[in-house]
Amino acid sequence: MSQALRVSLRTARTAQPQTALRRFLALDAVVTGANGLAYLTASGPLGELLGIDAALLLELGVFLTAYAAGVAWLASRPQPPALGVKLVVDLNVLWVVLSVVALFTWLEPTTAGLLWTPMQAATVAGFAVLQWTALRAVSATTR
Repeated sequence: MSQALRVSLRTARTAQPQTALRRFLALDAVVTGANGLAYLTASGPLGELLGIDAALLLELGVFLTAYAAGVAWLASRPQPPALGVKLVVDLNVLWVVLSVVALFTWLEPTTAGLLWTPMQAATVAGFAVLQWTALRAVSATTR
């Protein structure tokens, strides 16, 4: 068993890769859903704090809330479909890339925004790594 998998499974507090995968998806759904709801309900104040257009945050809030619902649905499945999990991982990686690109190309964030954007991207990258590692472990146990 790889070191990354051992760390992932310890983090999920289970030796069952399927359970770990479901927990990582659920955690992603909770964090993403909370972020989406914050953007939906407080896009104006958060926009001022982060130096990001409130309309953009509102649109991101709609997307993140819907995305979180989809991830939560996957997490609720006894055996989340591999294709769905791969899509979540891919979208998480895309979010990370777009966050970094946006930070350096079109956003003009405040200091808080300069801290928040990479921190958020790192969190999402962590979810992608944990989910991918757990998915690979599930695949290895079903062979």
